[in-house]
Amino acid sequence: YFENILIIKLRATGDVVLSTPVIENLKKYFPKARISFLTEEASADILRWNPFLDELIVLPRKHWEREGLWSTWRDQVGFYRNLRRKRFDLVIDLFGNPRSALLTWLTRASTRVGYAFRGRRYAYTTVVIPKQPTSHEVLFHLETLEALEIPIRTNRLMIGLPHAYKIQANRWLRENITGDRTVIGLNPGGGWAIKRWPPEYYGQLADSLIEEYGAAVLIFWGPGEEWIVDEVTRNMKNCPSILPEVTLGELGAYLKCCRLLISNDSGPMHMASALKVPTIGIFGPTDPLAQGPWGDEHEVIRQEKVDCLGCNRTSCRVGNICMTTLYPSDLMLEIRSVLAGTT
Repeated sequence: YFENILIIKLRATGDVVLSTPVIENLKKYFPKARISFLTEEASADILRWNPFLDELIVLPRKHWEREGLWSTWRDQVGFYRNLRRKRFDLVIDLFGNPRSALLTWLTRASTRVGYAFRGRRYAYTTVVIPKQPTSHEVLFHLETLEALEIPIRTNRLMIGLPHAYKIQANRWLRENITGDRTVIGLNPGGGWAIKRWPPEYYGQLADSLIEEYGAAVLIFWGPGEEWIVDEVTRNMKNCPSILPEVTLGELGAYLKCCRLLISNDSGPMHMASALKVPTIGIFGPTDPLAQGPWGDEHEVIRQEKVDCLGCNRTSCRVGNICMTTLYPSDLMLEIRSVLAGTT
């Protein structure tokens, strides 16, 4: 029986969303255990209001990198020492990069679980060999529990939202969207460039949604993505609504107000699927079998005629044809089908 448990998942927001079933399963099997989760600043709001989590530990990696090693080495040493002082008896590393493996090893927990990635085995007492390289990340994460013979009682994603955020989002929508119009979200940003459907296509799609459905199109964006929103709106004849500058937690409340979200493979896409917002994910370089929106109510669309789908590259030598040859008219066919099923 474990009493003090730590889960580690660093970096990307979407990946942290997909790890949340691990928390609930652990709490259900060890109801009296204290469960902590270590992640980075950018993803902290995904976990901040999780009802099955007792403690959120934030790794200030970006701050350390901005300030430099010599200015922050005392802080870093102090962070690692405090982590060890917590005396975890079970640590599960769901990320498996060199830093998370080192953090796992430094805890000195009696049971340390991680994946059989090259050069990481030293950090773990239980090494997990993934069953299928193409399984979805949700199932990939849950394999760590199976390695400990912990039963999987649920695979649902979990994001908590404060009631105040929901009130704030609803108030803003009432003030900025006239009439009783269906709100459809578009998320044209996210990840590396070749994962993004062209912004001009999003603009054309937004016009079609406004003209065919009278929809209120709400464009989502995050830090550094203002230029993408500019490209979308420059290619529109109609006026969309643009999400105000919000925190990640607040963004979740706006997603919850949408009847449908159309999104690139990104953190907001996974947040929407966790919040049970019907979602259409646009895929090309990444594999929807592994990273697609989780749940039966969501759909994936991609250009199936392209041979190099799912290449998982961060750059493209053939003009990003998996995205550029997928046209707004193709999306509208899928959207009509989804909206017909949700009316």
